[in-house]
Amino acid sequence: MVTPSADVDAFLARLPDDQRAALQELRAVIAAAAPDATESISYGVPAFKLRGRPLVSLGATKNHCAFYVQSPAVMEAHAAELAGLPVGKGSIRFQAAEPLPAELVSRLVRARIAETEKLARK
Repeated sequence: MVTPSADVDAFLARLPDDQRAALQELRAVIAAAAPDATESISYGVPAFKLRGRPLVSLGATKNHCAFYVQSPAVMEAHAAELAGLPVGKGSIRFQAAEPLPAELVSRLVRARIAETEKLARK
């Protein structure tokens, strides 16, 4: 089970209520999909690591929330599911009032776990 990080709690506490709620929900979905991951702050945003390797992260700006998948390959492999969403090379932006579907987040996290474990075996 993911142990909540006080640093992540502090990061979320500084956000407006709607963004905090959306990112808390996203955080819970990620934690459920990656129970062996650890939480910390990395590059100024809440991040999950698996066996010491970056997995995914989340954040917020003035205009949107973000789920950082951190893998262009995973993003490309799930392009059909991501169609219509505002995406970057390794991230998905969303509005706090319109959170990402939990099942989509879970699939992306599981894909990142598989990718991370494959890289660790090399």
